[in-house]
Amino acid sequence: MLPIKVRDLSFKYNSSERYIVHDISFDIDKGEFVSIVGPSGCGKSTLCYALNGIIPHTITGNITGSVEVFGKDTQKHESHQLAEDIGIVLQNPETQLFAMTVEEELAFGPENLGIDPDEIRKRIDWALSVVRMDKHKNTFPFNLSGGQKQRVAIAASLTMFPKILILDEPTSQLDPRGKRDVFEVIRKLHDEEDMTIVLIEHETDIIAEYVDRVLVMQNGRMIMDGVPREVFSKVDFLHKIGVRPPEVAEITSMLYKKQLFPRVCTTLSDVKEAIL
Repeated sequence: MLPIKVRDLSFKYNSSERYIVHDISFDIDKGEFVSIVGPSGCGKSTLCYALNGIIPHTITGNITGSVEVFGKDTQKHESHQLAEDIGIVLQNPETQLFAMTVEEELAFGPENLGIDPDEIRKRIDWALSVVRMDKHKNTFPFNLSGGQKQRVAIAASLTMFPKILILDEPTSQLDPRGKRDVFEVIRKLHDEEDMTIVLIEHETDIIAEYVDRVLVMQNGRMIMDGVPREVFSKVDFLHKIGVRPPEVAEITSMLYKKQLFPRVCTTLSDVKEAIL
């Protein structure tokens, strides 16, 4: 059974005259690390809200088509019914944090599912170790740095033991060190926990290194679907639709056009491979 199955999905908000997501279909397999990219306003976040049931249960509008998470129709199952299958981490962690300590923050979700307290403690210890925040169990979350807050938000999702984790621009407000820390946590979840990851992110340089597959959106539609090397090598096209390609791709594309390099590369390891 597929973790995510989307068929002919379209959605527009009640306040909007146009569809923000239009006629989208795709599947995501177990254990895939998928990134969704596209210019601002193209519908990426709206799509993610539809994947975990926020749309249409919390955010309402006109929706057609279907989204299934491990066979569950998200229009027929409430968000809390999907929570053990799919979790979401938003761009601003402060919108998700509310408790007085990190431990209380992580306990909230499992407690609402009626999970045994001993099991909850085990889950909290595990989640904090995964995101390297073991020493902050009793810390007031709002005293943490931006990167630490984001890691706590990820850990709070992990205590629900989701099979799929959606991250909506989780590094948009972080400095370069914080970005790298969060991406390392995400990669660890994918590599060591075999978690299915869906990531919205503008940092294409990092995406090119980490993900298995890239979906490109424009004006609410899915216009490309492929491996990072294939998608990010189309430098001129990406510029045209408002997506910044990886810096390595831009430089090697320029050299390739001048016949000074064998092909367009998307990562430094790709460059080494092309040279050798």
